[in-house]
Amino acid sequence: MMVGVGSPWLWAGFTAFVLVMLALDLGVFHRGQHVVKMREALAWVSVWVSLALVFAAGLFYWYGVDTGLQFVTGYLIEYALSVDNIFVFIVIFTYFAVPREYHHRVLFWGILGALVMRFLFILAGTALIERFHWVIYALGAFLVYAGVKVLRQKGEEVRPEKNPVLKIFRRFVPMVSDYRESRFVVRENGRLFATPLLLVLAMVEATDLVFAVDSIPAIFAVTRDPFIVFTSNIFAILGLRSLYFLLSGVMGKFQYLKVGLGLVLVFVGFKMLVSPWFHLPTAVSLGVVVSLLAGSVVASLLVKPAVEE
Repeated sequence: MMVGVGSPWLWAGFTAFVLVMLALDLGVFHRGQHVVKMREALAWVSVWVSLALVFAAGLFYWYGVDTGLQFVTGYLIEYALSVDNIFVFIVIFTYFAVPREYHHRVLFWGILGALVMRFLFILAGTALIERFHWVIYALGAFLVYAGVKVLRQKGEEVRPEKNPVLKIFRRFVPMVSDYRESRFVVRENGRLFATPLLLVLAMVEATDLVFAVDSIPAIFAVTRDPFIVFTSNIFAILGLRSLYFLLSGVMGKFQYLKVGLGLVLVFVGFKMLVSPWFHLPTAVSLGVVVSLLAGSVVASLLVKPAVEE
């Protein structure tokens, strides 16, 4: 007998899969601290994308084309929007001069916290939409606003020193001034102190919280099924670390990617606003998202950035 797409067994099975993969990731494949090279990052990106595609194939086979397309579209949107996180991660790691061999550890625990936060966000969002239908319009309007804001950005610099998390952490958490290998806390003279690595982790968590405000409403434009929303989010987050190591050295070459991301946000927000009167098939939504993202990447590769005088 086929298990329903929202059944407790399916939720439990997927959660077990995530926990096993995280345990293998940290306990086996990345047990020792080392700098993740591009070839290793590419291999892991391939692994996570392949697992997501296998999961999508299962949805296509057992639950139909529309369910499979909803997952693929949601996964692509979440994965694309996560690229913005990568840019901010680069700025944070550079500002705090975090040794490269510690980047994976920070991102691992940061993403583990992001899994919990997004799970709570998705449950809350689903409950609100089911109880108050007008929330859809509010989320749609917010996404259009967020998309327009991204399109109007002209290379604003991210300034970690102005982040309120940094100010609060330094004021209330006792901290040593230097890194102590890959430890987040150390004990000195009988007292526990945070290391700068714990501060970096807190800022990574805060960054994902901010980006989740955009990304989670975006997927509600594709599907209202909490399981599809959750799994597409999780697969995108699980692949974020590998994508970071793959793209961290070449992010500057994709100067038009933010334009594509902004247009995606405007598109999904508009889709939510008109949903009561006009239903856009999931396959069409997937085509629009792919076209916008692919177009921004191609434009970045073909058009040379303007040289500032």
